[in-house]
Amino acid sequence: MLRLSSVPTGRSRRWLLILVAAAIVLPVAWYLGSPLFLSQRVNEAFPMSATATVPAGMTRQQVENQMAQAAKVNTTMADAIPSGAVSPAIVAHGTFTNGDSFHKGEGTATLYRVGQDVVLRLDPFKVTNGPALHVYLSGHTAPRNSAELHDAGALDLGQLRGNIGAQNYPIPAGTDLSKYHSVVIYCQMFHVVFSTAELGSR
Repeated sequence: MLRLSSVPTGRSRRWLLILVAAAIVLPVAWYLGSPLFLSQRVNEAFPMSATATVPAGMTRQQVENQMAQAAKVNTTMADAIPSGAVSPAIVAHGTFTNGDSFHKGEGTATLYRVGQDVVLRLDPFKVTNGPALHVYLSGHTAPRNSAELHDAGALDLGQLRGNIGAQNYPIPAGTDLSKYHSVVIYCQMFHVVFSTAELGSR
């Protein structure tokens, strides 16, 4: 009588190991690689001071739109700012450049003072997507690697909310802005600079 063996053969063991490895590797590969092919779009409104009031007869969105327009055109145009709102002022701004031939960025980084608050706004903005991208202020004018980013002093403003579209990042109260000379999109996982915007006064 023939008996079926329950012990896997060498060939079946190899296939079992391949399946186990695939079950582990494929999800990790998708997590790391998919951001390069997928985009996350955001569209945040222009920042308003937390203490700003919305005038009667206007919506908050209308006030934000007028503040954004006035900030881009001329911060001294007080008549463009609705009564009761706080006029924004540009502290510094810069234009994004590519980190290298593969990691590319474009658009504008602007530091606004709105009332007592300072906010970094990326608008317009687009960068190559990637895993664990963060927004930094750096003491280096144009860091191209992790050492240059951190050695001159760096402030992590948090995870990038989207690789395309307008977005705001509050600057912690008490931050000495004179120490920082660029905005950097940085991949914490692989220590790669994706894009840099050198900050200059308006």
